[in-house]
Amino acid sequence: MPSNVPPFSELMARCTHSAVHLEMRDQYGVSDEAEDFATWLRTGQRDTDPASEYWTPWVDLISRAVARGVTVRRARIISEPVSDYIRYEHAATIVNVHAGEQVRWLPRRQASDIALPGNDFWLFDDRVIRWGYFSGDGAAVGHEISDDPTAAKLCAQSFEAVWERAVPHDQYDIR
Repeated sequence: MPSNVPPFSELMARCTHSAVHLEMRDQYGVSDEAEDFATWLRTGQRDTDPASEYWTPWVDLISRAVARGVTVRRARIISEPVSDYIRYEHAATIVNVHAGEQVRWLPRRQASDIALPGNDFWLFDDRVIRWGYFSGDGAAVGHEISDDPTAAKLCAQSFEAVWERAVPHDQYDIR
């Protein structure tokens, strides 16, 4: 994996008008979520306090970007019935929304005719891509930056196609 990938916070700080994130997995095994996910599986309780130690860095980062005029959107393509992990994500998405993100959900069966990149991504200002790479069990294995115009165009077009069909967070029934 390339070692020249700037921190996410730096990419967001450089962003001037739009940051979009497309998630396409039904399970993520991100190490800093492991304890929280295990607790949620046991108890059904999820930290949804935007001021908590867990959420404050994210909320601050996104809130600052939105205050600068950056539109931050996240779309999730999901299988139905949803996985436990997607239920876990859904349970705390209200914090993403509180921070200023717009979030939508698209059932995978409605994405069959959309040309999608092979990996999750963030696209900043329609030109800088931060690819996210994951192992088969969902563990994060790295990131890569690209400013390839053809790939950026694919990411922008696929995101917009997903966004157009997806259901806003407050209207998506996780059941």
